[in-house]
Amino acid sequence: MATTKAPGTRKPADGATLACVYALVMTCIPAMLVVKGLPLAVTPGMAVGLVMGVLWFCAQLVTTLGVAKGRNAARTALFLFASAQLATYGVATYGYLPQDELQAIDRTLITMLAVISVGIAVTDGVRGLDRLDKLLKAMVVGATFMAFVGILQFSFAFDLNQYLMLPGLKPVGEMTYILERSNFRRPAGTAAHPIEFGVICSMAVPLAIHYALRGVDHGGAHKRWWFCLAILAVASMQSLSRSAVLGLAIVAIFMIPAMTPKRRVRALGLILVFVAAMRVLVPGLVGTLYSLFASIDVDPSAESRRRAVERASQIIPDHLLLGRGMGTYIPQKYGWLDNEYLGTLVQSGLIGVSLLIGLYLVAWYCALRARVATTDPRIKDLAVAIAAAIAVPAITSATFDLLGFAVATGYTFLLVGAAGALWRIVGEDNAARGLPIDFLPPARRPRRASRPEKVRV
Repeated sequence: MATTKAPGTRKPADGATLACVYALVMTCIPAMLVVKGLPLAVTPGMAVGLVMGVLWFCAQLVTTLGVAKGRNAARTALFLFASAQLATYGVATYGYLPQDELQAIDRTLITMLAVISVGIAVTDGVRGLDRLDKLLKAMVVGATFMAFVGILQFSFAFDLNQYLMLPGLKPVGEMTYILERSNFRRPAGTAAHPIEFGVICSMAVPLAIHYALRGVDHGGAHKRWWFCLAILAVASMQSLSRSAVLGLAIVAIFMIPAMTPKRRVRALGLILVFVAAMRVLVPGLVGTLYSLFASIDVDPSAESRRRAVERASQIIPDHLLLGRGMGTYIPQKYGWLDNEYLGTLVQSGLIGVSLLIGLYLVAWYCALRARVATTDPRIKDLAVAIAAAIAVPAITSATFDLLGFAVATGYTFLLVGAAGALWRIVGEDNAARGLPIDFLPPARRPRRASRPEKVRV
């Protein structure tokens, strides 16, 4: 006989719990630390992702663990992307590869399978709006911790990473998290590079905005999320990264039109106040960020990106469909590309880059379809926040090698899985109410007053 749990009883661990652990491991443990004693450089986040994949596979073999088993557009897109990675690996390793490229492609395959497993596990294993909220809040908290570490690096040249060296882990490469640009310290937080650091902070901004506004509109805690939002926004600016600033602009473009007219005015006012405050508190920072865009024609990094297109154009025709192998284009050996779409075209071919773009489009589809298929205002707002968060890596992938950075990649696939989970939640809720899964609520438009009929005399 089944027993009912008393109110307040802690729920057992589920897919959302594992995803929360993954999000916190990715952001709270320095990205340059790997597990000791393994032939490949396996990060703690990669290990958790692989465990999630194994547990998801085992859960699919039974019907008693509450894991979803129906079709889902996000899961299909993730499976197709995984298939392309396996096909590319098979073609690349069929012939000869230098030892360094062979090791790189092995590690890249494991990394991609880990993050794809995370996306699939979240799509099927996060059941219910409260569990999805738990995951997304954990992502905000983890990104806020990373941002706090970065603010300490920028403001005081104090690197908290030296105290995060956990037993069983070892650093790979040089543990340098503070760079310089235009006489400013350029922090990386716990990420591997300031660009990755800034993009992750920008990805978490729309989620923090959502939970801050939800607390205002529907009751509950909201001050903590305003605090997280402030930390994330400041850290994004302090990363001194074009990609981070572009990410913040993308968030504004997605979020502000979905607000009420009164809230739009307030949001625009807060943006102006924030920029003015940053200009006063950190003299020269706003001007430096502006010059990054104003002088882009003569900037060395922009020139490097232009030369990257020329290098890639010499490689692409020889490996047009499946590429030369993910991870085999080693930047230190062949030169930096700083464009994930271009890099994927080189390494995974037309098939790989098409499926990567399709992955972003499907995630947007799931989030925005969930928005129009529900009448719950909380889910509508959450769908916009997830779509905005996904738009940040989707668009900034054209400005840096996103899949070459573990934390940014992990957060991207978490968001893809969250979009799929939200679409499944809405479909199950509509089915429980006897509505079609893709129920579209009628538009509430004011009816025009009927004109009085003319009386013929």
